Amino acid sequence: MNDSLELREGGAYATSEFAMSGAHRQGFELHIGSNIFRNTNGVVKIHGKEQIVVESRPDQGLLLLTLDLYSAAGQHIAHLRRNVLALNRNERFAITVHRGDSSSLEAPWVRVADQTTGEVVIEARAITDMKSQITAGRFCSHKGIPVEITPHYCRIGSGTTRFGDIVENRGGSVTLD
Repeated sequence: MNDSLELREGGAYATSEFAMSGAHRQGFELHIGSNIFRNTNGVVKIHGKEQIVVESRPDQGLLLLTLDLYSAAGQHIAHLRRNVLALNRNERFAITVHRGDSSSLEAPWVRVADQTTGEVVIEARAITDMKSQITAGRFCSHKGIPVEITPHYCRIGSGTTRFGDIVENRGGSVTLD
């Protein structure tokens, strides 16, 4: 159960295996870089549009990631739905899913990589059942504006950099603008 799985478009998992159980339980915390967003629903909006959704499934040893990827021109180039690449133009992206293992206390994580550059597009991991973290990211918003996430900050374009913020979301979405 602690093996990593390479999933590609038409991969081994069907989306029906990951039927939604509704909104996250009260108190889900999402760390993006060094920023902490408390009491979220797991949805991240960038420039007003939902672009990332993080779901924790500790009973299955999974962290589920839904993500839309865009080019620098704002063209929709990939869609990841609960760890399955539903749209992957030119098979550019690959996903690695690591299932959690309760016997060794390994936490689940998900990584999307750009196969043309070898760079990590996004990496997320579970911290606990109620906390997850986006540890790395380099992608574009639907407006074609670069988004960069490192362990120290989250930067959107050249105008917004967040580092060390603690935000109460009251059960709503995380908003990055």
